[in-house]
Amino acid sequence: MLPIRSTAALIIIAPLIISILIKVTTANNNSKSNTISLMGQKLAKLMSGTNTQPFPPPAVMGPESIMKKKAHGTSSTPVQENLRWNVDRSVADRICNFNRHYAEHSGYFKTVPEFLNETNDTPADKEITFYDSNTGKPLFYAPRGRTMEQFIKESRNHGWPSFRDDEVEWKNVRVLMNGETVSVDGTHLGHNLPDRKGSRYCINLVCVAGNPTK
Repeated sequence: MLPIRSTAALIIIAPLIISILIKVTTANNNSKSNTISLMGQKLAKLMSGTNTQPFPPPAVMGPESIMKKKAHGTSSTPVQENLRWNVDRSVADRICNFNRHYAEHSGYFKTVPEFLNETNDTPADKEITFYDSNTGKPLFYAPRGRTMEQFIKESRNHGWPSFRDDEVEWKNVRVLMNGETVSVDGTHLGHNLPDRKGSRYCINLVCVAGNPTK
């Protein structure tokens, strides 16, 4: 779940990509050249840090300052005492509040019977709300625009609960420039790892196992 848009990776691969783009541009007609030129401009913006929206809407970008040091790591409070689905609280606190890059192990959610039971018992016309393990604010809703079976299948394929744009509560979630996905209160959630379908938010179950606050 490391961010795929890291500056280091771009610095390494960008010269090769730009070289290829230049060669292809000179070998094609004006229409194709214009398209390739736009691709090069977008890459240049991302490298220079001037691209303030590297991920397409409705993703809401957030500043790095969201994750500044607070009273409890990057958050003001530790995770809740009684997290849903009986997830490991110590793991949750470490990943949510004292971590920027690492994750629960791949497939962890498949080892949590309480969570799997809820997905199985959720009626076809209903959804599960996933709450911030620190604050209890709603962060994700699933499934939306697809079936529970499709949501679970995609999550199984990637190893972590995987949400799409329509399933994000953008009032409470932000995406940082490198793809790190966080809550507005500083909870590390996971990363945006786009695929051919668009943005895909690969999220730690332990970070969205909170109980709703009144």
